[in-house]
Amino acid sequence: MVMFDIFRTCLRISSLTADQGIMYLDLPIVFGLLRRWPQYQRLSTTGGLITMCLALGLSSFATNTTHLIITQGVVYAIGGSFAYSPCIMFIDEWFNKRKGLAYGIMWAGTGLAGVILPLVMEWLLNTYGFRTTLRVWSISLFLLTGPLLYFVKPRIPDTPAHSPHAKDFAFIWTSTFAILQACNVIEALGFFLPTIYLPSFARTLGASSTLGALTVILFNVASVFGCVLMGAVVDKWHVTNCILISTVGSTIGVFIVWGFSVSLPPLYIFSLIYGLFAGSFTSTWPGIMRDVKKKRDNADPSMIFACLAAGRGVGNVASGPLSEALIHGFPWRGSAGFAYGSGYGALIVFTGLTAFFGGSSILGRRVGWL
Repeated sequence: MVMFDIFRTCLRISSLTADQGIMYLDLPIVFGLLRRWPQYQRLSTTGGLITMCLALGLSSFATNTTHLIITQGVVYAIGGSFAYSPCIMFIDEWFNKRKGLAYGIMWAGTGLAGVILPLVMEWLLNTYGFRTTLRVWSISLFLLTGPLLYFVKPRIPDTPAHSPHAKDFAFIWTSTFAILQACNVIEALGFFLPTIYLPSFARTLGASSTLGALTVILFNVASVFGCVLMGAVVDKWHVTNCILISTVGSTIGVFIVWGFSVSLPPLYIFSLIYGLFAGSFTSTWPGIMRDVKKKRDNADPSMIFACLAAGRGVGNVASGPLSEALIHGFPWRGSAGFAYGSGYGALIVFTGLTAFFGGSSILGRRVGWL
């Protein structure tokens, strides 16, 4: 029973910090390797999937948290990066006019998984325990994903004429990329915090564990629609306008709705608003890729994507220690009104500020830096 509780805790920590952080931060390296040796791109998806399944299977034999962090937090993440990266690279080859929509649908898949998997995993954990759950998850992942690998292929077959030339990384020094990347990192610093703390905040309002978990499920449901809609819009509008939409919706949702939530209904409304607007932020990346490539024609769009992902990874990793400091001692408890006085007030304000300043790129465009 003790190990079961350790697993629950470690699964939450690793999935939101270690594995996500690694999968974001290592993308420039993984993309660089796959660009250098494109003949291994399809093999990468197979090898990555096998690595992920093995990591899950091995984690079922864990006897302490270190084993879980190594298998689920590190090995699983590396496998996921190699399995996932070719899919992103191939999307850039297959789509042109509706590239944003294609990426939006891809991101929506993440939100959809966040709706279904928690419910299934919770049932498996409560019924069969963590060891059986991990083995079932490992086998299911392979059986459900393996047949789809046949369809993951490049538009242009690998030939000597198609071999990559030296890549131009000068785009990272352009003002366009620098400003948009800075906003991307700032937004990421606060983005992950609500999904981590909303269940515990809901319990302070009297919610059960199930009703608390519903806040994250609603966030994921809304992000499915938000990602698709934002992907469609970014194909038509300037990227800073799209980011502004995400910023305004997220900021209002955090400061007004979450900040004044003293019961579950408005908290659930916040989960939907935040998922719709903040959850769609990454769907603006195709617009960033497009604008940066206009400034540096030799820039590889997939490497721009990888660098944006790394920037988000910085925010993801840093948000963990920051959030712990923000709720340490539950500041403002009893000295402020509404949710701001719940002990989570500093966290709410920080999340709102990062959402607000994450949209600062609109100012860069106004002064001609974009």
